[in-house]
Amino acid sequence: MKIALLVLLGLLLGALGGAALGIGAGLAWVEIFKTTSFEGYSGMLVFFTFMPLGAAIGGIGGALLFGVIAIRDAEIAIEREPARRRER
Repeated sequence: MKIALLVLLGLLLGALGGAALGIGAGLAWVEIFKTTSFEGYSGMLVFFTFMPLGAAIGGIGGALLFGVIAIRDAEIAIEREPARRRER
């Protein structure tokens, strides 16, 4: 259950971060390639192409990253020995 929740958290955080990076990449694309702004074309390009692509890539990447971290933590937790109490 912990692994599934961490994967969902990674998906959410990755999608948010990816969308932000997608907007940045889209704005850079518009500036570098001098995309026309006729009838809002450049804005639609950024928000309907780059932002969803960034969100999808970031969501998948975040889910995979958090999933791998959660699985490794679960493997390590199984192999841990119980802590010993100090005797005074």
